[in-house]
Amino acid sequence: MKKGQGLSMNVIIIAALALLVLVVLTVIFLGRVGTFGAETADCQNKGGKCLASCAGDPDGYTTQFSAWKCTADTDVCCIKTGV
Repeated sequence: MKKGQGLSMNVIIIAALALLVLVVLTVIFLGRVGTFGAETADCQNKGGKCLASCAGDPDGYTTQFSAWKCTADTDVCCIKTGV
């Protein structure tokens, strides 16, 4: 067996291992991105309060902010304004 043939096999094995590592890292990263996106859109994580209606809240959460989501579909995200 010539030396050039052995080098070619080593390159193929190293490339296959590198590809496997990239696939595993991609799967891990994509799984975390979905969790991060859901948590950053959460109303309570952003300092808001989930209520049935923002009108007349005694704590001052009187402005509805539709960009952030609440866990219950009937609730709306209320934020404080003018603090």
